Amino acid sequence: MARTLAATWLPGDEVVVTRLDHDANIRPWVLAAEAVGAAVRWADFDPETGELAPEQVAAVLSPRTRLVAVTGASNLIGTRPAIPEIARLTHGVGALLYVDGVHLTAHVLVDVGRLGADVFACSPYKFRGPHCGVLAARPGLLEGLHPQKLLPSTDAIPERFELGTLPYELLAGTTAAVDFLASLGPGSTAISRRERLVAAMTGVEEHEDRLRRRIEDGLAEMAGVVVHSRAASRTPTLLVSVRDRAAAEAYEYLATLGINAPAGSFYALEASRWLGLGDSGALRIGLAPYTDDSDVDRLLKGLAEFTARH
Repeated sequence: MARTLAATWLPGDEVVVTRLDHDANIRPWVLAAEAVGAAVRWADFDPETGELAPEQVAAVLSPRTRLVAVTGASNLIGTRPAIPEIARLTHGVGALLYVDGVHLTAHVLVDVGRLGADVFACSPYKFRGPHCGVLAARPGLLEGLHPQKLLPSTDAIPERFELGTLPYELLAGTTAAVDFLASLGPGSTAISRRERLVAAMTGVEEHEDRLRRRIEDGLAEMAGVVVHSRAASRTPTLLVSVRDRAAAEAYEYLATLGINAPAGSFYALEASRWLGLGDSGALRIGLAPYTDDSDVDRLLKGLAEFTARH
């Protein structure tokens, strides 16, 4: 999509990326801009709060802005930018808004129309499905875009953007994942799957947020533990450092207890560097619908044991 959209840019045009994003929503735009002589503008987030305020995006917009690429939620620290307001600002200068929704979709009910995104991308592997890509965009926008493709392949929308024969097994897996999520909520099968999904994801968000608060309360009592996830609106994703200890050590210790809390920057390299964590990042704690209070108990107990070790 970056190459396809870049074909509509001219030298001197501008593209906005943010330091909060996964590199998959940064590097393709940077490379595409370089290829056509467009300039790249960076929107910075506040490393103290983790917030990417709309004003920080507005500061780098101009009449030459052609696209703003921003995450729906940080996969590193969980920050959820105010996408509808960023969309309003982006459209105010006549630019397109491309939202990376991979991490957001795992934890929150998504309504692309309400977000105001021109393009919204995600992957089912984040919501218990297979590894494949999903892209939603305005049909009118897609009609005007012409990707590089084989001559015999269809020019119909949306098939013109597919890489050959559709991966039917992945589509079946994606459908099954959505059906599974819809089954988590209360409600009769007589109502639509969308209605069941709304109820289910509302419950999932409440469940995960409650567990997140439990973890945060527990971490606050541990000496030497720094939580980098501080934004007012965030997913249940916590990035944690232990003073004077390598994150990899904490990961390895927790793994011996059957707890999966990996260490790294998780491809959010710019964000990790902006937080002062370098390329090695920190310990990431994530929650899912199947996580329960006993898991939280084991995590907090394991981290307390680790921090007490010398």
